[in-house]
Amino acid sequence: MDSLPTLILKPGEADRVIAGHPWIYEASILRITKPAEDGGVVQVKDHRQRLLGVGFFNSKSRIRVRLLSAHRVEIDERFFRERIQAALEVRRRHMPGATSFRLVNAESDFLTGLIVDKYEDVLVLQTSSMGMDQRKGVIVRVLQELLAPRAIVERNEMASRKFEGLPEASGTLSGEAPEEVEVRLNGLRFPMSMSGGHKTGLYLDQQSNYSQVARLAKGARVLDCFSFLGGFAIHAAKAGAARVLGIDQSEEATQAARRNAGLNGVGGVCEFETANVFDWLKGHTSHKADEAPKPEWDLVILDPPSFTRNRASVPDALRGYKEIHLRAMKLLVPGGTLATFCCSHHVDAGLFQEVILAAAYDARKRLRRTAIHSQSPDHPVIPSIPETEYLKGYTFEVLS
Repeated sequence: MDSLPTLILKPGEADRVIAGHPWIYEASILRITKPAEDGGVVQVKDHRQRLLGVGFFNSKSRIRVRLLSAHRVEIDERFFRERIQAALEVRRRHMPGATSFRLVNAESDFLTGLIVDKYEDVLVLQTSSMGMDQRKGVIVRVLQELLAPRAIVERNEMASRKFEGLPEASGTLSGEAPEEVEVRLNGLRFPMSMSGGHKTGLYLDQQSNYSQVARLAKGARVLDCFSFLGGFAIHAAKAGAARVLGIDQSEEATQAARRNAGLNGVGGVCEFETANVFDWLKGHTSHKADEAPKPEWDLVILDPPSFTRNRASVPDALRGYKEIHLRAMKLLVPGGTLATFCCSHHVDAGLFQEVILAAAYDARKRLRRTAIHSQSPDHPVIPSIPETEYLKGYTFEVLS
């Protein structure tokens, strides 16, 4: 290890690293003892020469080093086997019945730059750092050994790879990948294309929340806004909802949601409509000065995509969140339930709740909070790494 290139940090820059954050930015570096190869292993020390850890170096990235361990360890096949096995044990412990889940969640599992999703017997891999990308072969061997999947597929089409000097890439890394996998979430069936979809195919981070919200749906009229493939809608219908309407602006998504509802035996309860959710909500809550919109829903679910990708756009995002909450509350019957989620890292839970309360004030509604939601346990949160916590949500009873 003493032969490794060593990055010395400026005074005051080590505290965040000691607390557990794995990213070393270019501006934090005082000097480097000798040239380092992009994707190679380096060690990091504070300005007093105390070891902070080892990790992958990349001169092309603002994040110069992604630390993997606070100790002097070899980043070899044994290292990956131990880390991935530990991640698997976390999922088995906290999601014992799940057959599809995120197996490795980058920084959350101390494997910064690596994501692995398990869709039944097929694994989907993403590498967002040069060091991880160069070690795909080792990672694939370990995954084959630990899980014996039918196939391992690469879905590296993320735009973020360009900041690491990496091209987009996709394809099968091992085995024979099927065109479609029937994913099971809480016992329900969701067919997934291996070449399409968002992220690595499906949103797995809501798996626990699907069940939590569905428990409120028995006998209810349910409006699922931003329904995508029908996750919340179909879980609600299966739990005994009287009627479910899902709204999404993607015609492809609504067609898939209808198919999924039929596969799960709730096609007669679920309807799906292709529309811009903002326009739909506005159209169903606009009224003359002497009239009020007629409440017709017992449960409204808001699960929009992220409204902001950076801090500069947060004010616009907050206006969007307030708008949909204001209108959703107007559609709820007295005592109805609002289940709402935000997946933007730049809008924290406190700020998100403030926006909801501001909407309730304008709507002349009082709220009783009945649940607080987070991402499923296969997306662990490490409090010292704020980037690992992005999904937050609340359930409220909306009182007149």
